Amino acid sequence: MTENNHRILIVDDEAGMREVLQIVLENAGYQVMAAAAVDAAIAFLEKESVDVVVTDLYMGKDRTAGLRLLAYVQENQPMTPAIMITAHGTVQSAVEAMRLGALDYLQKPFNSNEEILLRVRRAIEKRELTRENLALRLEQTRNLQIDSMVGNSASFRKVLTMVRQVASLPSTVAIYGESGVGKELVARALHSLSPRSEKPFVAINCGGIPETLLESELFGYKKGAFTGANQDKEGLFVVANGGTIFLDEIGEMPAVLQVKLLRVLDNSAITPVGGLSSVTVDVRVVSATNRDLAAMVEQGNFRKDLFYRLNVIPIHIPPLRERVDDIPLLARHFISKHAESMGCPAKPLSPEAENALLRNDWPGNVRELSNALERALGLSVHDRIELDDLPPHVREFQSTPASPPVISEDQGIDLESVVSELESKCIRQALEASHYSQQKAAKLLGLTPRSLRYRLDKYNIAAE
Repeated sequence: MTENNHRILIVDDEAGMREVLQIVLENAGYQVMAAAAVDAAIAFLEKESVDVVVTDLYMGKDRTAGLRLLAYVQENQPMTPAIMITAHGTVQSAVEAMRLGALDYLQKPFNSNEEILLRVRRAIEKRELTRENLALRLEQTRNLQIDSMVGNSASFRKVLTMVRQVASLPSTVAIYGESGVGKELVARALHSLSPRSEKPFVAINCGGIPETLLESELFGYKKGAFTGANQDKEGLFVVANGGTIFLDEIGEMPAVLQVKLLRVLDNSAITPVGGLSSVTVDVRVVSATNRDLAAMVEQGNFRKDLFYRLNVIPIHIPPLRERVDDIPLLARHFISKHAESMGCPAKPLSPEAENALLRNDWPGNVRELSNALERALGLSVHDRIELDDLPPHVREFQSTPASPPVISEDQGIDLESVVSELESKCIRQALEASHYSQQKAAKLLGLTPRSLRYRLDKYNIAAE
Protein backbone atom coordinates (compact mmCIF):
# COMPACT_ATOMS: atom_id res chain seq x y z
CA MET A 1 0.00 0.00 0.00
CA THR A 2 1.24 3.49 -0.85
CA GLU A 3 0.57 6.33 1.57
CA ASN A 4 -0.74 9.70 0.50
CA ASN A 5 -3.08 12.40 1.71
CA HIS A 6 -5.24 12.60 -1.39
CA ARG A 7 -8.98 12.53 -0.71
CA ILE A 8 -11.47 10.95 -3.10
CA LEU A 9 -15.25 11.40 -2.93
CA ILE A 10 -17.32 8.57 -4.46
CA VAL A 11 -20.95 9.32 -5.28
CA ASP A 12 -23.08 6.36 -6.42
CA ASP A 13 -26.53 5.11 -5.45
CA GLU A 14 -25.42 1.46 -5.73
CA ALA A 15 -23.99 0.30 -2.41
CA GLY A 16 -22.00 -2.50 -4.10
CA MET A 17 -20.28 -0.11 -6.51
CA ARG A 18 -19.43 2.30 -3.67
CA GLU A 19 -17.93 -0.55 -1.68
CA VAL A 20 -15.84 -1.88 -4.59
CA LEU A 21 -14.48 1.55 -5.46
CA GLN A 22 -13.74 2.32 -1.83
CA ILE A 23 -11.77 -0.92 -1.35
CA VAL A 24 -9.77 -0.45 -4.57
CA LEU A 25 -8.87 3.18 -3.79
CA GLU A 26 -8.14 2.63 -0.10
CA ASN A 27 -5.85 -0.29 -0.98
CA ALA A 28 -3.96 2.17 -3.18
CA GLY A 29 -3.50 4.47 -0.18
CA TYR A 30 -6.21 7.08 -0.83
CA GLN A 31 -8.55 8.55 1.78
CA VAL A 32 -12.03 7.72 0.52
CA MET A 33 -15.40 9.26 1.41
CA ALA A 34 -18.67 8.04 -0.05
CA ALA A 35 -22.18 9.43 -0.62
CA ALA A 36 -25.28 7.70 -1.97
CA ALA A 37 -26.96 10.83 -3.39
CA VAL A 38 -26.16 14.18 -4.92
CA ASP A 39 -27.62 16.21 -2.05
CA ALA A 40 -25.46 14.34 0.46
CA ALA A 41 -22.39 14.87 -1.72
CA ILE A 42 -23.06 18.60 -2.03
CA ALA A 43 -23.62 18.90 1.73
CA PHE A 44 -20.23 17.24 2.25
CA LEU A 45 -18.47 19.46 -0.29
CA GLU A 46 -19.89 22.60 1.31
CA LYS A 47 -17.80 21.77 4.42
CA GLU A 48 -14.87 19.75 3.08
CA SER A 49 -12.55 19.77 0.09
CA VAL A 50 -11.41 16.75 -1.90
CA ASP A 51 -8.86 16.09 -4.62
CA VAL A 52 -11.11 14.12 -6.99
CA VAL A 53 -14.85 13.48 -7.31
CA VAL A 54 -15.89 10.14 -8.85
CA THR A 55 -19.62 10.21 -9.55
CA ASP A 56 -22.23 8.07 -11.24
CA LEU A 57 -24.20 9.72 -14.05
CA TYR A 58 -27.63 8.22 -13.38
CA MET A 59 -28.83 7.62 -9.80
CA GLY A 60 -32.13 5.78 -9.49
CA LYS A 61 -34.62 7.48 -11.79
CA ASP A 62 -32.72 10.75 -11.77
CA ARG A 63 -30.94 10.88 -15.15
CA THR A 64 -29.37 14.27 -14.41
CA ALA A 65 -27.97 13.56 -10.93
CA GLY A 66 -24.33 13.28 -11.97
CA LEU A 67 -24.54 16.33 -14.23
CA ARG A 68 -26.03 18.42 -11.41
CA LEU A 69 -23.19 17.43 -9.11
CA LEU A 70 -20.69 18.18 -11.85
CA ALA A 71 -22.19 21.63 -12.35
CA TYR A 72 -21.93 22.30 -8.60
CA VAL A 73 -18.28 21.24 -8.49
CA GLN A 74 -17.46 23.33 -11.55
CA GLU A 75 -19.02 26.45 -10.01
CA ASN A 76 -17.87 26.08 -6.41
CA GLN A 77 -14.62 24.07 -6.58
CA PRO A 78 -13.42 24.54 -10.17
CA MET A 79 -9.94 23.20 -9.41
CA THR A 80 -11.37 19.83 -8.32
CA PRO A 81 -11.39 17.33 -11.22
CA ALA A 82 -14.38 15.02 -11.65
CA ILE A 83 -14.61 11.58 -13.25
CA MET A 84 -18.01 10.49 -14.57
CA ILE A 85 -18.94 6.78 -14.51
CA THR A 86 -22.08 5.11 -15.81
CA ALA A 87 -23.52 1.89 -17.07
CA HIS A 88 -25.56 3.83 -19.59
CA GLY A 89 -22.82 5.40 -21.65
CA THR A 90 -23.88 7.28 -24.73
CA VAL A 91 -22.13 9.76 -26.94
CA GLN A 92 -24.61 12.46 -25.89
CA SER A 93 -24.09 11.98 -22.16
CA ALA A 94 -20.30 11.87 -22.62
CA VAL A 95 -20.36 15.16 -24.55
CA GLU A 96 -22.58 16.79 -21.92
CA ALA A 97 -20.36 15.57 -19.07
CA MET A 98 -17.22 16.88 -20.74
CA ARG A 99 -18.94 20.17 -21.58
CA LEU A 100 -19.76 20.68 -17.91
CA GLY A 101 -16.17 20.12 -16.96
CA ALA A 102 -15.71 16.39 -16.37
CA LEU A 103 -12.06 15.47 -16.74
CA ASP A 104 -12.72 11.85 -17.68
CA TYR A 105 -15.55 9.49 -18.58
CA LEU A 106 -15.76 5.77 -17.83
CA GLN A 107 -18.35 3.12 -18.58
CA LYS A 108 -19.23 0.35 -16.14
CA PRO A 109 -18.18 -2.39 -15.77
CA PHE A 110 -14.49 -1.41 -15.71
CA ASN A 111 -12.00 -3.56 -17.57
CA SER A 112 -9.84 -3.73 -14.45
CA ASN A 113 -9.18 -2.08 -11.12
CA GLU A 114 -6.04 -0.60 -12.64
CA GLU A 115 -8.21 1.33 -15.09
CA ILE A 116 -9.95 3.36 -12.38
CA LEU A 117 -6.65 3.82 -10.49
CA LEU A 118 -5.03 5.15 -13.66
CA ARG A 119 -7.85 7.67 -14.20
CA VAL A 120 -7.69 8.83 -10.58
CA ARG A 121 -3.91 9.26 -10.74
CA ARG A 122 -4.26 11.33 -13.90
CA ALA A 123 -6.92 13.51 -12.26
CA ILE A 124 -4.70 14.15 -9.22
CA GLU A 125 -1.72 14.95 -11.44
CA LYS A 126 -3.86 17.47 -13.34
CA ARG A 127 -5.03 19.09 -10.09
CA GLU A 128 -1.47 19.40 -8.78
CA LEU A 129 -0.25 20.82 -12.08
CA THR A 130 -3.06 23.37 -12.06
CA ARG A 131 -2.14 24.38 -8.53
CA GLU A 132 1.53 24.72 -9.45
CA ASN A 133 0.70 26.84 -12.50
CA LEU A 134 -1.57 29.07 -10.41
CA ALA A 135 1.12 29.48 -7.76
CA LEU A 136 3.66 30.32 -10.46
CA ARG A 137 1.36 32.92 -12.05
CA LEU A 138 0.68 34.49 -8.67
CA GLU A 139 4.39 34.64 -7.89
CA GLN A 140 5.11 36.16 -11.29
CA THR A 141 2.34 38.72 -10.73
CA ARG A 142 3.70 39.58 -7.31
CA ASN A 143 7.22 39.94 -8.65
CA LEU A 144 5.93 42.07 -11.53
CA GLN A 145 4.12 44.40 -9.14
CA ILE A 146 7.15 44.94 -6.92
CA ASP A 147 9.58 45.02 -9.87
CA SER A 148 7.51 47.73 -11.57
CA MET A 149 8.41 50.02 -8.64
CA VAL A 150 11.66 51.22 -10.14
CA GLY A 151 14.30 52.77 -7.93
CA ASN A 152 17.50 51.99 -6.06
CA SER A 153 18.04 55.12 -3.96
CA ALA A 154 18.24 54.75 -0.20
CA SER A 155 14.97 56.64 0.36
CA PHE A 156 13.07 54.51 -2.14
CA ARG A 157 14.53 51.26 -0.83
CA LYS A 158 12.94 52.14 2.51
CA VAL A 159 9.56 52.31 0.77
CA LEU A 160 10.07 48.90 -0.86
CA THR A 161 11.11 47.41 2.48
CA MET A 162 8.03 48.83 4.17
CA VAL A 163 5.76 47.46 1.42
CA ARG A 164 7.18 43.95 1.84
CA GLN A 165 6.90 44.13 5.63
CA VAL A 166 3.27 45.23 5.85
CA ALA A 167 1.73 43.64 2.74
CA SER A 168 0.61 40.50 4.60
CA LEU A 169 -0.99 42.44 7.48
CA PRO A 170 -4.74 43.20 7.61
CA SER A 171 -4.10 46.75 8.90
CA THR A 172 -5.17 49.86 7.04
CA VAL A 173 -2.37 51.68 5.21
CA ALA A 174 -2.18 55.41 4.45
CA ILE A 175 0.09 56.36 1.55
CA TYR A 176 1.41 59.93 1.45
CA GLY A 177 3.26 61.72 -1.29
CA GLU A 178 3.11 64.50 -3.83
CA SER A 179 1.10 64.17 -7.01
CA GLY A 180 2.73 61.77 -9.45
CA VAL A 181 5.02 59.87 -7.06
CA GLY A 182 3.29 56.52 -7.68
CA LYS A 183 0.90 56.10 -4.75
CA GLU A 184 -1.45 53.75 -6.64
CA LEU A 185 1.51 51.64 -7.73
CA VAL A 186 2.43 51.14 -4.08
CA ALA A 187 -1.19 50.28 -3.24
CA ARG A 188 -1.28 47.65 -5.99
CA ALA A 189 2.00 46.18 -4.78
CA LEU A 190 0.59 45.92 -1.25
CA HIS A 191 -2.38 44.02 -2.63
CA SER A 192 -0.43 41.70 -4.94
CA LEU A 193 1.96 40.71 -2.13
CA SER A 194 -0.86 40.10 0.35
CA PRO A 195 -2.95 36.97 1.07
CA ARG A 196 -5.78 38.84 -0.69
CA SER A 197 -4.01 38.85 -4.05
CA GLU A 198 -6.48 36.45 -5.68
CA LYS A 199 -9.38 38.73 -4.73
CA PRO A 200 -10.28 42.07 -6.34
CA PHE A 201 -8.26 45.27 -6.14
CA VAL A 202 -10.69 48.17 -6.54
CA ALA A 203 -9.52 51.78 -6.90
CA ILE A 204 -11.60 54.94 -6.72
CA ASN A 205 -10.61 58.61 -6.83
CA CYS A 206 -12.54 60.32 -4.03
CA GLY A 207 -11.79 63.74 -5.48
CA GLY A 208 -12.95 62.96 -9.00
CA ILE A 209 -16.58 62.00 -8.28
CA PRO A 210 -19.36 64.35 -7.09
CA GLU A 211 -20.47 63.82 -3.49
CA THR A 212 -23.94 62.59 -4.51
CA LEU A 213 -22.44 59.90 -6.74
CA LEU A 214 -19.50 58.96 -4.50
CA GLU A 215 -21.74 57.52 -1.79
CA SER A 216 -23.61 55.24 -4.19
CA GLU A 217 -20.36 54.20 -5.87
CA LEU A 218 -18.80 53.20 -2.56
CA PHE A 219 -21.79 51.67 -0.81
CA GLY A 220 -24.24 50.82 -3.61
CA TYR A 221 -27.95 51.57 -3.67
CA LYS A 222 -31.34 49.89 -3.62
CA LYS A 223 -33.91 50.07 -6.36
CA GLY A 224 -35.98 53.23 -6.02
CA ALA A 225 -33.47 54.97 -3.73
CA PHE A 226 -33.41 57.95 -6.09
CA THR A 227 -34.50 58.93 -9.58
CA GLY A 228 -32.84 56.59 -12.08
CA ALA A 229 -32.20 53.79 -9.55
CA ASN A 230 -34.09 51.20 -11.57
CA GLN A 231 -32.39 48.21 -9.98
CA ASP A 232 -30.14 47.34 -7.07
CA LYS A 233 -26.46 48.11 -7.53
CA GLU A 234 -23.58 46.72 -5.51
CA GLY A 235 -21.12 49.27 -4.17
CA LEU A 236 -17.35 49.03 -4.61
CA PHE A 237 -16.92 47.79 -1.03
CA VAL A 238 -19.00 44.74 -1.93
CA VAL A 239 -17.18 44.32 -5.24
CA ALA A 240 -13.87 44.37 -3.34
CA ASN A 241 -15.05 41.84 -0.73
CA GLY A 242 -12.14 39.65 0.29
CA GLY A 243 -9.70 41.98 -1.44
CA THR A 244 -8.45 45.56 -1.22
CA ILE A 245 -10.12 48.91 -1.85
CA PHE A 246 -7.87 51.86 -2.68
CA LEU A 247 -9.30 55.26 -1.74
CA ASP A 248 -7.22 57.77 -3.65
CA GLU A 249 -7.32 61.46 -2.74
CA ILE A 250 -8.98 60.58 0.57
CA GLY A 251 -8.46 64.17 1.72
CA GLU A 252 -11.14 65.26 -0.76
CA MET A 253 -13.84 63.02 0.77
CA PRO A 254 -16.85 65.08 1.98
CA ALA A 255 -17.46 65.19 5.75
CA VAL A 256 -20.75 63.28 5.56
CA LEU A 257 -19.06 60.36 3.81
CA GLN A 258 -16.15 60.43 6.26
CA VAL A 259 -18.67 59.44 8.95
CA LYS A 260 -19.97 56.53 6.88
CA LEU A 261 -16.47 55.34 6.02
CA LEU A 262 -15.58 55.37 9.72
CA ARG A 263 -18.56 53.08 10.42
CA VAL A 264 -17.36 50.66 7.75
CA LEU A 265 -13.89 50.55 9.31
CA ASP A 266 -15.38 50.06 12.79
CA ASN A 267 -17.90 47.29 12.09
CA SER A 268 -17.03 45.96 8.59
CA ALA A 269 -20.58 46.57 7.38
CA ILE A 270 -21.99 48.83 4.68
CA THR A 271 -25.54 50.06 4.14
CA PRO A 272 -26.58 50.80 0.53
CA VAL A 273 -28.25 54.11 -0.24
CA GLY A 274 -31.96 53.56 0.38
CA GLY A 275 -31.29 50.29 2.18
CA LEU A 276 -32.56 49.28 5.61
CA SER A 277 -30.15 46.45 6.37
CA SER A 278 -26.36 46.31 6.28
CA VAL A 279 -24.06 43.95 4.41
CA THR A 280 -20.91 42.57 6.03
CA VAL A 281 -17.72 42.92 4.01
CA ASP A 282 -14.13 41.83 4.47
CA VAL A 283 -12.04 44.52 2.79
CA ARG A 284 -8.59 45.95 3.46
CA VAL A 285 -8.61 49.72 3.08
CA VAL A 286 -5.61 51.50 1.61
CA SER A 287 -5.87 55.28 1.27
CA ALA A 288 -3.68 57.89 -0.39
CA THR A 289 -3.41 61.65 -0.47
CA ASN A 290 -1.02 64.42 -1.47
CA ARG A 291 -2.39 66.58 1.33
CA ASP A 292 -1.33 66.86 4.97
CA LEU A 293 -4.16 65.02 6.73
CA ALA A 294 -2.78 65.80 10.18
CA ALA A 295 -2.92 69.53 9.35
CA MET A 296 -6.44 69.10 7.96
CA VAL A 297 -7.46 67.49 11.25
CA GLU A 298 -6.09 70.46 13.19
CA GLN A 299 -7.97 72.84 10.87
CA GLY A 300 -11.21 70.88 11.34
CA ASN A 301 -11.36 69.77 7.69
CA PHE A 302 -10.90 66.04 8.33
CA ARG A 303 -12.26 63.83 11.10
CA LYS A 304 -9.67 63.01 13.76
CA ASP A 305 -11.14 59.56 14.51
CA LEU A 306 -11.13 58.62 10.82
CA PHE A 307 -7.55 59.86 10.47
CA TYR A 308 -6.42 57.54 13.26
CA ARG A 309 -8.27 54.57 11.71
CA LEU A 310 -6.70 55.18 8.29
CA ASN A 311 -3.24 56.06 9.54
CA VAL A 312 -2.44 52.77 11.27
CA ILE A 313 0.52 52.17 8.94
CA PRO A 314 1.68 55.31 7.11
CA ILE A 315 3.96 55.03 4.07
CA HIS A 316 5.62 58.20 2.80
CA ILE A 317 6.84 58.16 -0.81
CA PRO A 318 9.66 60.66 -1.43
CA PRO A 319 9.34 63.13 -4.31
CA LEU A 320 11.59 62.59 -7.31
CA ARG A 321 13.80 65.56 -6.41
CA GLU A 322 14.79 63.66 -3.24
CA ARG A 323 15.74 60.52 -5.18
CA VAL A 324 17.76 62.01 -8.04
CA ASP A 325 19.89 58.84 -8.21
CA ASP A 326 16.82 57.00 -9.50
CA ILE A 327 16.24 59.30 -12.49
CA PRO A 328 18.56 57.49 -14.99
CA LEU A 329 17.07 54.15 -13.96
CA LEU A 330 13.52 55.46 -14.27
CA ALA A 331 14.34 57.11 -17.59
CA ARG A 332 15.51 53.82 -19.12
CA HIS A 333 12.43 52.09 -17.74
CA PHE A 334 10.02 54.64 -19.24
CA ILE A 335 11.82 54.80 -22.59
CA SER A 336 11.60 51.01 -22.89
CA LYS A 337 7.94 51.04 -21.85
CA HIS A 338 6.94 53.82 -24.27
CA ALA A 339 8.98 52.29 -27.11
CA GLU A 340 7.05 49.05 -26.72
CA SER A 341 3.67 50.82 -26.79
CA MET A 342 4.71 52.96 -29.80
CA GLY A 343 6.15 50.01 -31.69
CA CYS A 344 9.53 51.67 -32.10
CA PRO A 345 13.05 50.87 -30.84
CA ALA A 346 14.16 52.23 -27.48
CA LYS A 347 16.81 54.94 -27.64
CA PRO A 348 19.55 56.01 -25.22
CA LEU A 349 19.70 59.50 -23.77
CA SER A 350 22.40 61.89 -24.88
CA PRO A 351 24.58 63.18 -22.02
CA GLU A 352 23.03 66.63 -22.43
CA ALA A 353 19.50 65.23 -22.23
CA GLU A 354 20.32 63.13 -19.18
CA ASN A 355 21.89 66.11 -17.43
CA ALA A 356 18.73 68.13 -18.09
CA LEU A 357 16.66 65.38 -16.47
CA LEU A 358 18.97 65.29 -13.46
CA ARG A 359 18.90 69.02 -12.77
CA ASN A 360 15.10 69.38 -13.06
CA ASP A 361 13.12 69.44 -9.81
CA TRP A 362 10.11 67.54 -11.31
CA PRO A 363 7.10 69.06 -9.54
CA GLY A 364 4.98 66.37 -11.23
CA ASN A 365 7.42 63.69 -10.06
CA VAL A 366 7.55 60.27 -11.73
CA ARG A 367 4.42 60.92 -13.79
CA GLU A 368 5.90 64.12 -15.21
CA LEU A 369 9.16 62.34 -16.04
CA SER A 370 7.24 59.60 -17.85
CA ASN A 371 5.25 62.15 -19.87
CA ALA A 372 8.39 64.10 -20.80
CA LEU A 373 10.14 60.96 -22.06
CA GLU A 374 7.10 59.78 -23.98
CA ARG A 375 7.07 63.13 -25.80
CA ALA A 376 10.84 63.02 -26.38
CA LEU A 377 10.76 59.50 -27.80
CA GLY A 378 7.85 60.34 -30.08
CA LEU A 379 9.59 63.44 -31.48
CA SER A 380 13.11 62.05 -31.69
CA VAL A 381 14.50 61.63 -35.23
CA HIS A 382 18.03 60.60 -34.24
CA ASP A 383 19.57 57.42 -32.86
CA ARG A 384 19.36 58.84 -29.36
CA ILE A 385 17.16 61.26 -27.44
CA GLU A 386 18.72 64.71 -27.67
CA LEU A 387 18.26 67.75 -25.47
CA ASP A 388 16.02 69.42 -28.07
CA ASP A 389 13.61 66.44 -27.92
CA LEU A 390 12.72 67.22 -24.30
CA PRO A 391 9.88 69.63 -23.41
CA PRO A 392 11.02 73.27 -23.27
CA HIS A 393 10.46 73.65 -19.54
CA VAL A 394 12.68 70.60 -18.89
CA ARG A 395 15.63 71.63 -21.05
CA GLU A 396 15.45 75.26 -19.90
CA PHE A 397 15.05 74.52 -16.19
CA GLN A 398 17.57 76.02 -13.78
CA SER A 399 17.99 74.28 -10.45
CA THR A 400 18.63 77.56 -8.64
CA PRO A 401 16.62 80.72 -9.13
CA ALA A 402 18.01 82.96 -11.81
CA SER A 403 19.66 86.12 -10.54
CA PRO A 404 17.44 89.13 -10.98
CA PRO A 405 18.50 91.47 -13.76
CA VAL A 406 20.82 94.27 -12.70
CA ILE A 407 19.11 97.63 -12.39
CA SER A 408 21.32 100.70 -12.42
CA GLU A 409 20.89 104.40 -12.69
CA ASP A 410 21.80 104.16 -16.35
CA GLN A 411 19.87 101.02 -17.29
CA GLY A 412 16.44 99.83 -16.26
CA ILE A 413 14.44 96.69 -17.09
CA ASP A 414 11.10 95.77 -18.54
CA LEU A 415 9.58 94.42 -15.32
CA GLU A 416 6.40 93.29 -17.05
CA SER A 417 8.42 91.20 -19.49
CA VAL A 418 10.54 89.57 -16.76
CA VAL A 419 7.49 88.71 -14.66
CA SER A 420 5.58 87.40 -17.69
CA GLU A 421 8.43 85.10 -18.68
CA LEU A 422 8.68 83.61 -15.18
CA GLU A 423 4.92 83.27 -14.85
CA SER A 424 4.50 81.52 -18.20
CA LYS A 425 7.28 79.05 -17.34
CA CYS A 426 5.62 78.18 -14.04
CA ILE A 427 2.25 77.67 -15.76
CA ARG A 428 3.76 75.35 -18.38
CA GLN A 429 5.47 73.27 -15.68
CA ALA A 430 2.24 72.99 -13.69
CA LEU A 431 0.30 71.89 -16.78
CA GLU A 432 2.90 69.25 -17.58
CA ALA A 433 2.96 68.05 -13.97
CA SER A 434 -0.83 67.75 -13.84
CA HIS A 435 -1.06 66.01 -17.21
CA TYR A 436 -2.80 69.12 -18.57
CA SER A 437 -5.62 69.12 -16.05
CA GLN A 438 -6.45 72.80 -15.60
CA GLN A 439 -8.09 72.18 -12.23
CA LYS A 440 -5.03 70.40 -10.83
CA ALA A 441 -2.62 72.87 -12.43
CA ALA A 442 -4.47 75.74 -10.80
CA LYS A 443 -4.17 73.97 -7.44
CA LEU A 444 -0.43 73.50 -7.91
CA LEU A 445 -0.04 77.21 -8.63
CA GLY A 446 -2.29 78.40 -5.82
CA LEU A 447 -4.72 79.92 -8.33
CA THR A 448 -8.42 79.58 -8.96
CA PRO A 449 -9.32 77.83 -12.25
CA ARG A 450 -10.69 81.13 -13.50
CA SER A 451 -7.39 82.94 -12.78
CA LEU A 452 -5.48 80.20 -14.56
CA ARG A 453 -7.71 80.43 -17.64
CA TYR A 454 -7.08 84.19 -17.73
CA ARG A 455 -3.31 83.60 -17.77
CA LEU A 456 -3.58 80.86 -20.39
CA ASP A 457 -5.29 83.34 -22.68
CA LYS A 458 -2.87 86.12 -21.75
CA TYR A 459 0.24 84.10 -22.65
CA ASN A 460 -1.45 82.14 -25.48
CA ILE A 461 -0.66 78.82 -23.79
CA ALA A 462 -2.52 75.80 -25.15
CA ALA A 463 -3.92 73.59 -22.38
CA GLU A 464 -3.87 70.35 -24.33
